[in-house]
Amino acid sequence: MNIYLKNYAAILLAAGIATLSACSGSSSTSSTATTDSSSATKTTAALPVAANFQKDVEGKKTDLYYLKNKNGVEAAITSWGGRLVSLLVPDNKGKMTDVVVGFDSLGTYQVAGDFYGATIGRYGNRIGKATFTLNGKAYTLPANNGPNTLHGGKFGFDTKVWDAKKTDGHTLELTYISKDGEQGFPGNLNVKVIYNLQDDNSLKISYEATTDKPTVCNLTNHAYWNLNGCGSGTILNHMLQIDADGYTPVDTTLIPTGKIAPVANTPFDFRTATAIGARIGQADDQLKAGKGYDHNYVLNKHDISKAITTLTGDKSGIVMEVFTEEPGIQFYSGNFMAGKYAVKGGAKNDYRTGLCLETQHFPDSPNKPAFPTTELKPGQTYKTTTVYKFSAK
Repeated sequence: MNIYLKNYAAILLAAGIATLSACSGSSSTSSTATTDSSSATKTTAALPVAANFQKDVEGKKTDLYYLKNKNGVEAAITSWGGRLVSLLVPDNKGKMTDVVVGFDSLGTYQVAGDFYGATIGRYGNRIGKATFTLNGKAYTLPANNGPNTLHGGKFGFDTKVWDAKKTDGHTLELTYISKDGEQGFPGNLNVKVIYNLQDDNSLKISYEATTDKPTVCNLTNHAYWNLNGCGSGTILNHMLQIDADGYTPVDTTLIPTGKIAPVANTPFDFRTATAIGARIGQADDQLKAGKGYDHNYVLNKHDISKAITTLTGDKSGIVMEVFTEEPGIQFYSGNFMAGKYAVKGGAKNDYRTGLCLETQHFPDSPNKPAFPTTELKPGQTYKTTTVYKFSAK
């Protein structure tokens, strides 16, 4: 079990009381996808070509790795940033659909930014004012998101070349050593991430890390999802359900205030499946702060056997269930996608044509003692798993 969850129930209870008082291999042989920004994929999607991901980056070679299960579901992952590039799953007509918004080449990932598909670390999400104190010592981090540190800093794990090893046809193991002081964080952090494409059409991502000094650690994946297919248009008609009674409101720089607020009677209530676009335009201070949804949900009590989030594509019928050991999930509705780059198939990465569901500990936890801790000590092992399971209806 994740070492950070042992006091989670007590934290949720205390936070709830406070809230009541106060009332974010080998190439596929299938045919190339053709898309535009307003219509669904017209032909079966294909995985990107590995040669487009083979480069030398800071003296290390990058590549693209392919996974496949017995049902023909396929994934592509690059060692640059440990990124999920593609995931081909069947829609309700049996057509293979690439549900990950991304690009055909490493070069585009390198210029596009915005963490597409990346493994995020050393600290997923934001740390307020780019600083935190641990055991009485203050640490200063690079500010790469206004005054704050986002997703580990300007040169986080999303920019690193990971060592990659396929252990079988459906499993890829990635490892990286983050040196003491990298992006301001203390301790040498040994990280392992395993992508496993399972025969129940689920993608399992397992994270593990150890340190030689006290540090903070919060790893996640930043895939942009569109269950109608990459380049198929808006995600606003996707149906989303999140099993969370509360969320963490933010200030104008998207740092949590420290409170846990109820979702009831707000645009943030996704306890029943609701179209993403149904309330996104409402006059709400929190929606204004995030320019849409870009908030951490405080998940109700759960374990890895229970789906805590379900997303359904309105055109494809593809259903994605999310299972996790993490206490939170960041729902980001693609508010800063700007149509600057062509995604796989030729369409642009237009506004709100992808969404993120990042399983995590809460943003700014190192500065919020009431939140579940993200401290990792020598002798401990950070260990957590998230599963994305696909079906169609």
